[in-house]
Amino acid sequence: MNNNRKIVILGSTGSIGENALRIVQTLPQEHRQEVIALAAHSNYKRLLEQAAEFNVKHIALMTHDAAEAARAIAPKDVCVHEGVEGMCTLATLDGNERLICAIVGMAALPPVVAAINAGIDVAIATKEVLVAAGQFVCRLCEEKKVNLYPIDSEHSAIFQALQDSGATPWCTRNNPEFMGANPPSVKPAIERLILTASGGPFAFLPEVDFSKITVEQALKHPRWSMGPKVTIDSSTMMNKGLELIEARWLFDIPMEQIDVLVHPESIVHSLVEFKDGAQLAQLGVPDMRVPIQYAMTWPFRVDNQTLPRLKLEQQETLHFYPPNYERFPCLRLAREACSMGGLTPCVMNAANEVAVAEFLKGRIAMPRIWELISKAMAAAPVVAPSDITLDAIFDADKEARSFTAGLI
Repeated sequence: MNNNRKIVILGSTGSIGENALRIVQTLPQEHRQEVIALAAHSNYKRLLEQAAEFNVKHIALMTHDAAEAARAIAPKDVCVHEGVEGMCTLATLDGNERLICAIVGMAALPPVVAAINAGIDVAIATKEVLVAAGQFVCRLCEEKKVNLYPIDSEHSAIFQALQDSGATPWCTRNNPEFMGANPPSVKPAIERLILTASGGPFAFLPEVDFSKITVEQALKHPRWSMGPKVTIDSSTMMNKGLELIEARWLFDIPMEQIDVLVHPESIVHSLVEFKDGAQLAQLGVPDMRVPIQYAMTWPFRVDNQTLPRLKLEQQETLHFYPPNYERFPCLRLAREACSMGGLTPCVMNAANEVAVAEFLKGRIAMPRIWELISKAMAAAPVVAPSDITLDAIFDADKEARSFTAGLI
């Protein structure tokens, strides 16, 4: 098996992308990764810096203005692609062996689908791909015999724990070279998956009146520095709801067998409980480079001394609490959306994005977020699984955004 590979990184100027490039710089020679293309939304200056540093000749920018600005100053041997079409071109670039997708939002879906259709494995960090289109994407992976490698720390933890149990995670069952022609089934062994959550800024307050919560209060996460949308999702615990849906598809486990525990220290990244009562957990310093590297180098664990080490003797306590579904209705709504299936998760995701944007602008109170999501879900179209196409997903996303905006 080839330990070296050529990779494409979409979203290279964001946190995940920057950390992936740091990993590339620190991997040992026997596990060298060659970056052949990079893409960003609009930060063309940083993208060109990255291209020069890693000798990349193909870049893409989502916005036309950014692409034009990049073309004006890019070296002659650097090809600047544009928009979703450009992202798809990079995802399927000749020689690409693993796509690392970290661009935000539904824009990630077309290049991921393009890569899967081309038979290219995908390391996935973009939640919307599996939340809005999990059934479609996983069906396509089945047809094309493509693997998905989770980058989110919670899903990476489950991914690792399942392998350490001797099972084959559903998302990588298409690698007979590593797993054998008849990989063992994972389903009979699993009792439940347990995702951990930091709890955000409001999980541990004795009382909270969300109708009076300000944007500034919601953006004060006790542990992480993240973008505004993700931080608000953490404050409503919708981020964990999205991860529940991702886990359902990555590991082909019914939602009824996936639980959440609030774990404020963020040392235990998630757990798997098996039929015999045993639990396997993955622990580590909260640093995204660890799950990013594992997704990039799988099936190998690669020695990288630049990654942090956990010292449990310095960790006085670890706490775990059940989430409060009454305080955080978004967590319940995500469960319901997944159980309803069809296009409902797509509708839920779109409505949440619109509602969060309105909250960030100060136009609605926080409880209005889950009220709007609930109304949008109730209006979601009912479709058969066979009718869920890429066009149907984007139509549902567009209609849900319009419907939600019309309620404000």
